Amino acid sequence: MILFWLLLLGIFTYFIVRRSVANVTKTPVWILWLVMMMPAFIWTGWAIFNQDNQRIPLLLLVLPFLASSVLYLFLVQRGRIAQPATSSTPAQASSVAPAAANRPVLQAISREEEAHLQNCFPWSVYYLQNIEHKPQALICRGQLRTSPDLAYKTIAENVKNYFADRFLVVFQEGLSGKPFFALVPNPQAKAVDTSAKQAPITRPLLALALLLATLLTTSLAGALMANPSLNRPSFSVLQTGLPYALALMAILGTHELGHYLAARHYRIKATLPYFIPVPPLLAFPFGTFGAFIQIRSHLPNRRALFDVGLAGPLAGFLVTLPILIWGLAHSTLAPLSKESSLLNFESFKPTASLLLTLLSKLALGDALKAESALMLHPVAVAGCLGLVITALNLMPVGQLDGGHIVHAMFGQRRGAAIGQIARLLLLGLVFVQQEFMLWAILLFFMPVVDEPALNDVSELDNGRDLLGLLALALLVVIILPAPHAITQFLF
Repeated sequence: MILFWLLLLGIFTYFIVRRSVANVTKTPVWILWLVMMMPAFIWTGWAIFNQDNQRIPLLLLVLPFLASSVLYLFLVQRGRIAQPATSSTPAQASSVAPAAANRPVLQAISREEEAHLQNCFPWSVYYLQNIEHKPQALICRGQLRTSPDLAYKTIAENVKNYFADRFLVVFQEGLSGKPFFALVPNPQAKAVDTSAKQAPITRPLLALALLLATLLTTSLAGALMANPSLNRPSFSVLQTGLPYALALMAILGTHELGHYLAARHYRIKATLPYFIPVPPLLAFPFGTFGAFIQIRSHLPNRRALFDVGLAGPLAGFLVTLPILIWGLAHSTLAPLSKESSLLNFESFKPTASLLLTLLSKLALGDALKAESALMLHPVAVAGCLGLVITALNLMPVGQLDGGHIVHAMFGQRRGAAIGQIARLLLLGLVFVQQEFMLWAILLFFMPVVDEPALNDVSELDNGRDLLGLLALALLVVIILPAPHAITQFLF
């Protein structure tokens, strides 16, 4: 089990490094990955070779983490690629840079085009005061005189009427709180002008093939869970793994389908959900790395960002609940031991999570005692994995679903600050629940700044704010252990 989480963390960490710093430093990605993984390797070694099951010493917990962080930042800075200055003020650097990252350099506009651009800003909507010419964007600053929705709609339409698809219009708040417009090159404009044939966004045959392959690998994983002594799988034996396979794929598929349908509602280009099949191995016994979709166009506003971000965890959680309750009801009671934990499905400790404590008591009733652990039914394993996936995605950090939610609720800068606080709080939780150690490492190195929507100024309505708070509350009840007062009341 430990090797499984180490492998999963290594894969996620590699993609995070490639996405976040590969374009800004000459330091090889594999070296940065190795430095980031150093604490995980040390802590995993302690867990494997510590026969007495003692808690990891505080110095061994803190020192590798600090050393890897300092060395990682040093290597990134040492190999940093010189970038043209895109901002003369901190406000622009923090707000425009994510939207303009990896875009072509902006072609200079003529005086005549600049005059037409000024006419795109009616004084009664947005009183334009100056236009700053930057290598990757035109920064248009002024005074907002109407609602953000009306201002963005009016100016975006005016820019499109004159410049066609040459620019993407981004509306953001600066550090001073005053909103400004940024015109950045549209990466799809060249393909439109040259009539280049674009690759299809949805590939139904690929999605179907991956779905069938994942059904096979998860069925085999479920069969191995139901028959640990299985040597040679057969069709009849694979059928015993179908309950686990169908339960897990229903959770994963519904999660990604929620994102996909929300994206289609807002006419955002997105791929179909793709499953990732993995043959069940000793270090990775679950048969899949999960599923994903890719968003291929910009989100129009914070409402769309919120709805797309929330739809996945919400849909997945609603499917997880009945599956998990049924699986817990068919699980076997076992004595609590030192090996019992939240992630040990053969000796599962339900009180390690407040929500799982309540669900386990609901499913098993008086048979469940405070000193009881559970040997989970394969369907319960699928349900617990669904809960883990929901919690990880709801973490309010960066480009996770929770990061999108807090960004949409509080704005890009405040959302990034909440992400920083959440990472520190999870790191503190490691001292109580060491199962979250690998999560803490993963989130600490994940960029906290989420890419802005095109209209990143218009705020959410009260209903969406309430849903966002409930989503964060769900995260809390999943990852926090059951308080002593609740366990005393229930047991």
